[in-house]
Amino acid sequence: MIFQFEPIATVSSPFTNKFGIPRQPGLVAEAIAEIKLLPPYNIAEAVAGLELSSHIWVEFIFHQSTDSTGDNFRPSVRPPRLGGNKRMGVFATRSPVRPNGLGLSVVKLEKIIIDNGVSLIVSGLDLLNGTPVVDIKPYVPYADCINHAVNSFAASEPNTLPVSFSQAAIAFCDHYLAPNDVDLQRLIEQILAQDPRPQYQKPDPERRYGINLYELDIHFYYRHCLNNPANWAIEVSDIMSGRATQITPVDP
Repeated sequence: MIFQFEPIATVSSPFTNKFGIPRQPGLVAEAIAEIKLLPPYNIAEAVAGLELSSHIWVEFIFHQSTDSTGDNFRPSVRPPRLGGNKRMGVFATRSPVRPNGLGLSVVKLEKIIIDNGVSLIVSGLDLLNGTPVVDIKPYVPYADCINHAVNSFAASEPNTLPVSFSQAAIAFCDHYLAPNDVDLQRLIEQILAQDPRPQYQKPDPERRYGINLYELDIHFYYRHCLNNPANWAIEVSDIMSGRATQITPVDP
């Protein structure tokens, strides 16, 4: 039996490249995005009552991940949490490389815009710009929040790194007008604090990295913490328009 889905909406997000996207929703609160409903679903009647929910579930398609169906099925993947060199069963992870390429994220609903269509402004999003959405559902705390649930594989949030900015990067952020009044410096800080580097790759102070946000290149590098040289920090060196050469992480 074959099922077909058509998108009901598309995502307009700051993430224009897969490298640097938060690995889970809610980790980067400043990641504000717009979910634009498509015809014939972009009518006020379709979202009536949704304003009563503080958060929503977004069901989407991993449209830029490798097809893992049929003969291409991968029964195991390499999660970033395990350093990218150990395998787990695909159904025990949230890898985007899945048999049907479907994803699920819970995000905060900031506001609903009904003006020549319908748009949902959300925060804490972890989706690539242009991601197709196949369904939207309200988050229901008494049913969706299980207080004593356990996942010993991912028992706690990952450790974060301190992030600092050069004077040039601070000046750029101060004058940049981001969509939805996003604080660009805070957005960059929250993203890089999650350490987007592939975990199998040791930090190299001589290497320069880049992530894409909106139409921008954000360049950064790793350095030792001044107060604890055994630990690492990230320094944002400069921000420019264009596209930087990216490092390519392994499949999660």
